[in-house]
Amino acid sequence: MRAHELTVGRTFGVTFDHGEDFFEALSTCCRDNGVRQGYIPSFIGAFAEAEIVGACEKLEDPDAPVWAKTYVTNVEAFGAGTLAHDPATGGILPHIHVSAGLKAQSADGRTSHLLSAKVQFLSELLIVEVTSPTMTRPRNADLYDVPLLTFG
Repeated sequence: MRAHELTVGRTFGVTFDHGEDFFEALSTCCRDNGVRQGYIPSFIGAFAEAEIVGACEKLEDPDAPVWAKTYVTNVEAFGAGTLAHDPATGGILPHIHVSAGLKAQSADGRTSHLLSAKVQFLSELLIVEVTSPTMTRPRNADLYDVPLLTFG
């Protein structure tokens, strides 16, 4: 377990518009407002299409992370995540999870790591900036090369 007290800065209310790429809009918002790291306590919205982590086949190693993706369309989404600083690019490294209801299938749900999404109508979110410590996401070679959030 790792824990660190966070010093928070500004809070932004943000809306993404119909047709926007969710992650491009998120990166643009952070870049335009000088946000290097932070967290999204929650967001709501709809996606015309999205890719989330998931597999339909039997997993060879159930303890390993799943790198496969599932494609969904026309979903209502609720999510949250963290934004780490990418020292190599100066940008952000988002880690977002969503619960998404498939509108055309009785709102049947999927919950997983969000890989990509195209906004349908709107997405509304809060971004809370973290001013310290530095939050990064280095890959852990001893743990399937998974990028893990670190502080300081």
